[in-house]
Amino acid sequence: MENLANYLVPIFMGAVLIVLLLGLLNMARGGSASRSQSLMRWRVVLQFIAVVSLMAALYFTS
Repeated sequence: MENLANYLVPIFMGAVLIVLLLGLLNMARGGSASRSQSLMRWRVVLQFIAVVSLMAALYFTS
């Protein structure tokens, strides 16, 4: 489980970063509001998954 967590946490954190940057680019270019809302929802879901996987990794490694 520990080895799997070493891969999942950075993957989900990277996904959060990518979605965040896409949202910022969309906002800076004056993109559609519905796309911004969609990206925000994806970011929140990915942040939740990243936090849960990080907490699971900490729990199983201690």
